[in-house]
Amino acid sequence: MFSFLTELKYLFKRFVLIANVLPALLGFIIAAKYYDISFIDYLLPFGLLLVGSGMLVAGALTLNNWLEADVDKLMERTKQRPTVTGSLSLKTILGLGIALSIIGQAILFFINLEVAIYGFIGWYTYVVVYTVWTKRKVTWNTHVGSLSGAVTPLMGWAVVDSAMHPIPLSLFAVMFLWQMPHTYAIAIRKYDDYARAGLKMLPVVRGYDVTVRRTNIYLGLLLLTPLFVSGFSLIFYILLTVVNISWLVIGLSGFKWLPIKKWANLLFVSSLAYLLTVFLLFVLFV
Repeated sequence: MFSFLTELKYLFKRFVLIANVLPALLGFIIAAKYYDISFIDYLLPFGLLLVGSGMLVAGALTLNNWLEADVDKLMERTKQRPTVTGSLSLKTILGLGIALSIIGQAILFFINLEVAIYGFIGWYTYVVVYTVWTKRKVTWNTHVGSLSGAVTPLMGWAVVDSAMHPIPLSLFAVMFLWQMPHTYAIAIRKYDDYARAGLKMLPVVRGYDVTVRRTNIYLGLLLLTPLFVSGFSLIFYILLTVVNISWLVIGLSGFKWLPIKKWANLLFVSSLAYLLTVFLLFVLFV
């Protein structure tokens, strides 16, 4: 039993799973505070969101493993996945991915249609558009993957009310822009793996200099995100701007100020701190 759970840990990419489910839950919490609703009244929908989003994301990640079994064998970072070790058959992994995806999508549908639509958009863009169509062919595959992750706070907000609202849309923008530097940092850190596998990641195809420049474009665009949301206190905008500028300074240090791998490590760690801080600011000041 313990061995099977260990296999699931690698199959579901546990940290990626958490990183996709947590924004959905935080999106709900922010909406609940904004509309001043009782959490007890929404306990069931919140539970369905937790389970449904978790299963849908796990299903997408499992299918990603199944679709990339050939390239995973070429990369050091993925050598412990069941698709590489053979501890689970590819047929079993495919069946598990399909089952989790269907059940997760159905659970989200029981919350409401809008939540289910966002869930499907995230699943489809990640499994089909990102994994199947673009990851092996074009460098802008990262944009597609970013779209998949960016819909998660919309799911959480839509549990309470329509996500066609400036606050969840600003969170969507933050997550979309955030994922570009975050993913570029990973691609630089794991450059040899991606090059060996032939995946079209920007550093592999266009080099480090282009990647650093692109990274700073997205970090610069994050400075504009406070302009798209209103109704917060002045201290919120000040703190959010300080956080955005701080991350931009780290990004600018990639222009020959730091060795590229050290810069990528710093960018990666700071990206996690950045996203948690931004969501915390929204939770505290909404």
